[in-house]
Amino acid sequence: MRHCQELIVANVARAESTLKYFWVVILHLLDDIFSFDSRAARTLWPLFLRPAFLTSEYFSGRRVHYVPPLRLYLFISIVFFITLKFNVNVNGENSVKSDTDATISKISLHLAHLEQQAQLGNQEVQSGINLKIDKFKQFKTDLSMKDKPALINITEALVELEFVQIENDEPLSQHDQKYYDELSEKVGKVRSGEDIKLGMKTLSLGSDKEGDVNVDFLSTANNAILNKYKTLLLEKAEKAFQSDPKPLVQQTIDKLPQLMFILLPLFAVLLKIMFLFSKRLYMEHLTVALHSHSFIFLTILLLQLIGVIQEQLLEKDTSSYSVLTLITIGLVCWLPAYLFIMQKRVYKQGYLFTAIKFSIIGLIYTGLIGITGIIAFIWGLTDI
Repeated sequence: MRHCQELIVANVARAESTLKYFWVVILHLLDDIFSFDSRAARTLWPLFLRPAFLTSEYFSGRRVHYVPPLRLYLFISIVFFITLKFNVNVNGENSVKSDTDATISKISLHLAHLEQQAQLGNQEVQSGINLKIDKFKQFKTDLSMKDKPALINITEALVELEFVQIENDEPLSQHDQKYYDELSEKVGKVRSGEDIKLGMKTLSLGSDKEGDVNVDFLSTANNAILNKYKTLLLEKAEKAFQSDPKPLVQQTIDKLPQLMFILLPLFAVLLKIMFLFSKRLYMEHLTVALHSHSFIFLTILLLQLIGVIQEQLLEKDTSSYSVLTLITIGLVCWLPAYLFIMQKRVYKQGYLFTAIKFSIIGLIYTGLIGITGIIAFIWGLTDI
């Protein structure tokens, strides 16, 4: 009996030891990957509130108390892009559902009004009203076709134009009537199962009448391959926008982290060129780039969080909503101010030269971000 008790105690002790060892391993792993200790707190506050402080500390060799720049960027960027993907997905689903439900409710109220009018009118009036009733019932049916997003989008546009006429009590303008006729033609085709074009030809990059792309230094055969690939991508884009664009948006967001990681060293090169006589090494410029992007992502994360909270407070607590709006405005203003102050303190130049270089860097980098977005979009098209 005593031997059994000793065996049980030994097993319990061994289990506790194993459990403790397991959590030690987990904590060490978190610490190694994310600096999951007091360094995180000592890093995030100055990152957000003290421009160039972390960068200056890193240059001075005082690094042990802070999360390294690359690890900091990786951690914040991972959280940022996961949150961005989640927000785009949720907002997209909620906005479409909310708009469609609101439109259906509006149609239902109008149908009730039309049916009441039909009961009170004479036979001729009833005949005209019944045609309107049939039309709006068809709209309501089309908006319920959840498996046909293109039909829902076109129908919502048609219904909006219908209510413009009703509310203004006058016919549509010539331009709106032409648009209404085009939408009516398209909705008829979609109802019959026919594929429609949604104007994607406007994305053509060509210089000739057919919209073909011709690159001078490529051969005729290679230009033909390029145009074939362009046509394939445009067809994919048409299909995505006609059905459900969310997969394309998700694929585009999935490509951004890799592309942004490539863009970081390019931004460091841009800093190196603009501050050529600052006697800073390339790795120091790269550190500035890492801290700058970490701050940008952190600020946008906060803006997203405030946006989510504001949605919950929209009709419940207007005073808190207003306070959060002021905080949002402050964060938006703090974003460029922080980056300007950071460049001023790191490179120690006058306000005028810093402002000029800051503006040039901003313009060039905005263009690079735009190109990155286009590449992510095209890359996303290839994967859907």
